[in-house]
Amino acid sequence: MIVRSFKDIEGTDRHVKAASGTWESKRIVLAKEKVGFSLHETVLYAGTETSMWYANHIEAVVCVEGEAELTDDETGQKYTITPGTMYLLDGHERHTMRIKEDFRCLCVFNPPVTGREDHDENGVYPPPEPNAWGDPQLTEPEEV
Repeated sequence: MIVRSFKDIEGTDRHVKAASGTWESKRIVLAKEKVGFSLHETVLYAGTETSMWYANHIEAVVCVEGEAELTDDETGQKYTITPGTMYLLDGHERHTMRIKEDFRCLCVFNPPVTGREDHDENGVYPPPEPNAWGDPQLTEPEEV
């Protein structure tokens, strides 16, 4: 059993601030926990815009505070995201978040992230490490 709080991980290597300065994320469950997903609390800052493309991950997001406009960059469709609204990027959609007021959300990634990821020039996180899903059937090869 693991018990920890977001407050416990403030200022640790699990507390990641984007190089762009548009968001920060507290990654409370990571690939190294070997449970098949990662869980984060992320804050995107009011007045910012972030374009993302999770080419290597599926992400579910639940807004718990604030307001943002989510644009599906592939279709142009726009959505207003407010507390209690969830969106799921199950098709690796390129998308842009325009933050109207500080936007706090809970995010789940599959496969899980290692914890230090930041978006590259295309808005992508790097591919997961081997066995990032934490599948107990997939083990590292034994040394002979």
